[in-house]
Amino acid sequence: MKDRYSVYDAKAKLSEILRQLKRSHSVVITERGVDVARVIPAEPASGLDKRIKALYQSGVITMNPSADPRKIGPVARRPGALKRFMASRHRY
Repeated sequence: MKDRYSVYDAKAKLSEILRQLKRSHSVVITERGVDVARVIPAEPASGLDKRIKALYQSGVITMNPSADPRKIGPVARRPGALKRFMASRHRY
């Protein structure tokens, strides 16, 4: 398993590089023997709390500071709710 690939080899062996990245191995891409890039594995998806905090900080959402976003009350399920909702969307 290589950890260095020339640009030419990197293009030809992309699947092999992706397999290494999935195993948390980084890869260096070289051009004429000179390091030009380091490809590192993506970080795993963050948890719900982190995503909500990021949305709040970016201003996409606003929250009641005393509310716990993980504790959303039960959703009322009445027969035909989806049908009524879809009908309300087609009125306009």
